[in-house]
This record gives sequence, structure tokens and C-alpha cells, in this order.
Amino acid sequence: MADKVEKMFKFVIVGGGIAGVTCVEQLSSQIPSAEVALITAGPHIKAVTNYKQVSKTLEEFDVEERPSSVLEEKFPNLTVIHSAVKSLHTQSHSVETADGRVFGYEKLCICSGGRPKLLTQENPHVLGIRDTDSAQEFQKRLSKAKKIVVVGNGGIALELVYEVEGCEVIWAVKDKAIGNTFFDAGAAQFLIPSLEADKPERAAPLKRPRYTTEEPAAGASQTFTAERNSRGHSSGPTEPGSALGPDWHEGITLRGTEQASRRVSVEYQCEVEKIFTSEELLNSQQQTLRPENGSWPVYIQLTNGKTFGCDFIVSATGVVPNTEPFLHGNNFALADDGGLQVDDHMMTSEPDVYAAGDVCTACWEHSPQWQQMRLWTQARQMGWYAGRCMAAHVLSEPIELDFCFELFSHITKFFNYKVVLLGKFNGQGLGPDQELLVRCTKGQEYVKVVLSGGRMVGAVLIGETDLEETFENLILNQMDLTPYGEELLNPNIDIEDYFD
Repeated sequence: MADKVEKMFKFVIVGGGIAGVTCVEQLSSQIPSAEVALITAGPHIKAVTNYKQVSKTLEEFDVEERPSSVLEEKFPNLTVIHSAVKSLHTQSHSVETADGRVFGYEKLCICSGGRPKLLTQENPHVLGIRDTDSAQEFQKRLSKAKKIVVVGNGGIALELVYEVEGCEVIWAVKDKAIGNTFFDAGAAQFLIPSLEADKPERAAPLKRPRYTTEEPAAGASQTFTAERNSRGHSSGPTEPGSALGPDWHEGITLRGTEQASRRVSVEYQCEVEKIFTSEELLNSQQQTLRPENGSWPVYIQLTNGKTFGCDFIVSATGVVPNTEPFLHGNNFALADDGGLQVDDHMMTSEPDVYAAGDVCTACWEHSPQWQQMRLWTQARQMGWYAGRCMAAHVLSEPIELDFCFELFSHITKFFNYKVVLLGKFNGQGLGPDQELLVRCTKGQEYVKVVLSGGRMVGAVLIGETDLEETFENLILNQMDLTPYGEELLNPNIDIEDYFD
């Protein structure tokens, strides 16, 4: 194998997404003399732009697709190799690309990302949305559609349902509330009026400190309708491969053929039982399933017993780590979720092989306020830290686990509201020993604090609350908040003054 190695590199990074590119930038700036290779299938890479450190752990940035030549111009010792990886030989420290070339490495970092979990393979009526390519294909199909079914409850499903206009949407979620990956039923209830309202205008806020909601029963559904308003969009060309970021629908017109602006029906606590075509439906013995009005290209039966006909189905059910080409012939330890296990130096179980981003699973002992979520912020942090670790190991320098892994923090936008998530924002893994404080001003803000043993361990902030730095500090310093009780969220008290 090793005899046909075309070129030896000190560092080889696989994957041109955020984790891989950040890793390359980190290595190239730390050890400018080192020969670095980036192996990526697409002609474009994903670059972090407008990076802002908002607070100790919160960061905001935009993601742009750029030609890979931009990186090569910036780092003279970087070679970009445009090909997919066919196989990895950890024994001989070499990587073979799909076009049959072989490259040697001293240290390798796998940043191959994740691929969409699809409801079914190879069904032309089921579309997975994960990268810019599939988002454009979706736009094209939607322009001819009257009715679609969206399955999934993560960030992409949330945004999609909000952005689609002129098309009836049936939204199937397996949880009791929308957006379960990111927040609880209360936050979902706060956002739901956005599905009924026309988008750009905001209703005047109702001052109402708290409200509770009846949980929808299993198999219940809710329908929201908004009248149509026109919104112009221009769309630009994109490349295959990398994950979509939070603004993926910017510049893409998501409009169907119907006149009403939005009509969304949510089916709660159900999953997909079966997908079939109109022919299969007509041939089936279940005459009850006969289409009520005309025939649709595809039908979906949910576990709550309901069957819907639609133009196509969108599968937005999350990602699976993309480990496939690297496993054969090697001994990688895999986590339960299929990711490559990495330790607190981002090292896999194979010598000199690191991993970062969606493809890896953090298997060190986590800080009590941190959890891994396959989000862009973490891809950037992991890529950056993996680059630092690889450099430190080559230079024989010690390295500590980076501070960004002390506290989970994520800043994003849902339904046009700013959303900040901190720590165990959904009480993940806390069991019964947790107390929630909630403050909500309808149409304006939603603030939820998770306390455990009198100390703040997580928070969800929706809207312009300006509480993120104060809450971040309270979670990090684990101050006992018992004396403040409910006053902690009293809107008439400037909480920052207490804790500066």
C-alpha cells in the first residue's frame, strides 16, 4: 500500500465543512511551515464569517460557501484535494481517494459530517433536507405542490414549516410539542402564534407574565392558518455536500401553488407507519384509505392511524454520522449514536487519527452543564480545538480541554425571534430534581430558567431579553439562588444589578 503514496503531509483533514475548514485554519496558522492537505468532495468549502464572541461562551457567526482556492491563497502550505475518500489505512497512515490516489499523513482529522436520516431509501416522493442542494431541489418541487407532509422536529423542520407559503403543510412530530430538540412545550406554545400570523408584521405585545397550556393528547392535531402576503426572494447557485446553517432558507423562495399564505396542521406524538403510492392504495384491501378527493402521488400513514395524501414528503429527522468510508479494515471505537468516539483531545481510538464535528461523539466526562448537539457552533468549536490539539501533540506541548466545553451555549433564530440556549436548557438528564421558572410576554419574549438544588443549570431565552450574559455567569459560578426565589424573573427588577 505505502509504496504508491503520492505525497506525504504532516496533517490531512477530511471534509470541507465548518469543522474541517476551521481545523485547517487553526493548524495552518499555528504551524505555518507544516504541509497540510484538505480532502473534500465538493468544489466549495464552508467558511466562518463575521465571527463575534458574544460572551464567555456564546458566539455568533455566519457561514458562507466559498471556492476552496480562497483557503489555498491564504495558506501557501495548504493543498486542497478534490475527491471523496475511498478508504483509510490507519496502520500505514495513508488515505486513498475515490480517484485512486494515495496520500500519507502524520496526523489525520476526520470531519466528514453527518448525512440525513431518511425515512426510506430511494423513494422519489421522499426528500431529505440537509444541504444546499437538497434545499434547492425542495424549492423546485414545492413550486408545483399544493400539499406536503413534513416529518421531523429539529431546527430544519421548524424553519421549513415557518417559511413555506402557498402550500398546505401537515407536520408530523414524535413529541408532545414542536421544536422538542431545542425547547419545551411552553416555548413551543410561545412560538405557535407565529404560525398563524403573517410573517413580517409583529403584533403589539400583550403583557401577560405567565400562561400554561393544556398538553395535546396523543394523536391530537392542531391547525393554524394565515392569509397570504407576498414576499420577494432571489436565489443563488449552490454546491453539494455540506450541512445547512440556521439561515439556509434566506434567498430561497419557498412557495407552493395555493393562494392562502399558510396552512399548517401539526400531528403530535406520532411517527411514520408506512409510505405508499396511489396505485398501492387502490389495490390495498383497506377501502377506508380510499382517497377522499382525487388522487395524490404519495400517501403517508402515521402511527396515530391517520393517512394523508400529498405531493411529496419532507424527511427532516436529523443526521447520522458519516463514518462509512473510514471503518473498513480499521478498529475505530463507535459510540451508540454511530459517531467516532473521541476523547478530550479529540482523538479517536486509532493512533494519530482525530475527529471533529457531526461525525464524532464526545466521549470524555462532560462538564455537568454541557452536552453535545450536532450544531454548527459545536462543529466550529470542535474543529478549532482539534486543530489546537494536533498542533500541541506535534510540538509536544500540553493542552487543556477548551473552556467552550464548560457550558453548552447556542444562539440562533426561530420564527424570526432570537433564541439563546444555555446549559441543560431542557433539564436534560436532571430527573425530578429540577425546578423551572418561566416568564412570558406574548409575542415578545419567553424566558425559562432551569434550577437544580437552588442553582441555575440551564436557560432558554426567546426574544431580545438581554439576559444571556447574566445567566451564563450564574450557571458558570453556580451561585445559590434560593434567596431570590421567583423574584429572579421579576421583570421590574434589573437582575444584572444584583449579580455584577
